[in-house]
This record gives sequence, C-alpha cells and structure tokens, in this order.
Amino acid sequence: MNREKALAIVHKYIENPNLIRHMLAVEAAMGFYARKYGEDEEKWAVTGLLHDFDWEIHPTMDEHPVAGEPILRQHGVPEEIIRAVLSHANHTGVERESLMERALFACDEITGLITAVALVRPSRALYDLKAKSVKKKWKDKSFAAGANREEIEQGAAELGIDLWEHVSNVIKAMETVSDSLGLSGPDKSNNNEE
Repeated sequence: MNREKALAIVHKYIENPNLIRHMLAVEAAMGFYARKYGEDEEKWAVTGLLHDFDWEIHPTMDEHPVAGEPILRQHGVPEEIIRAVLSHANHTGVERESLMERALFACDEITGLITAVALVRPSRALYDLKAKSVKKKWKDKSFAAGANREEIEQGAAELGIDLWEHVSNVIKAMETVSDSLGLSGPDKSNNNEE
C-alpha cells in the first residue's frame, strides 16, 4: 500500500479538512518514528494516514474503527496495517503488540493537543512551538478537552519514551508538513523571536 492509494481512500471517505489535517499530522509523526526506529517509513506513514479514514461514516465508538475493517480489506490494505488501525482505539480490545501499533496509539491523541496549542499562539504555527508550551497547557483540563491526556501518557509509556521527549518529536514531525496542516504561520521570516 503506497501513499497515493492511501490518500485516495482518505479522500473517498473524509470531507472534513480538519480531520484530514489530523490524519496528515499522524502520518508525519509515524514517519518520524519509523526513521527513528529503522522501520519501513512508507508503511508506518500510510498507517498513520489511514487510522481515522472511517470516522465520518462510523462516528461512534461502537463502530469506529471496527466497521471500517472490511472497507480497508476491500481496498487491498495489508492486514498488518488493518490490525494497527484496529489497535489504535482502546475500546476495540485489539492489543497493541508491534512497535508500529504502539507508535500509532502514541501519535494519535498528541497531535490534536499540539495543534490546539499551536493555534492559540501569536504565530499560529509550529516553527516556534516547544514542548514546554504544550506542558504549560497540559494541566488546564478545559484546554483542548477532547485530547485524552491519559491516553497520551499511556501512549508514550507503551512506546517507551519520555512524554515530553515524545511531544518534542511529534512537534518536529508535524513541522515538516506545517503548510498542509495550516500551521506554518503568517510569515516565518518575521517571527524568529523564540
């Protein structure tokens, strides 16, 4: 499964641009970790890109991502990727066994929190965002309330990485696709203070 085919699946089932941005952010984070661990970058990135492909057609915990499993199979998605997609949600009961599965779980929720923090900064960008800014917002449970902090902590622990190192890694990964995420800021050249 290559990126072009995976992106076609995403565009077939997803219309919401914010959801697509989330999937692109997870794709970038998964690519980062594949490189870090010497794994297959395209396979990991495609897994990140596809993980929420069925959210608009199956927007409940009862359905997502389990009801999407046969659709992925119809599109010829490899079983290893399908299993990872199923394991990224605790409620499916599919245990995370592989490093790729643990990375997907670790990268999912954190991208939303990072995006939220970037959007409230003066730059509205990732290029000047540091983990310490995310840490400041972490304790405010009303900020980005949809970002499940317990799952974020669990994901870093399962991946065997310090939470704030993980946040820093994901920020770096997301920055590589900041234009696609709408998080490159108004003009980088004028905002180099931090």
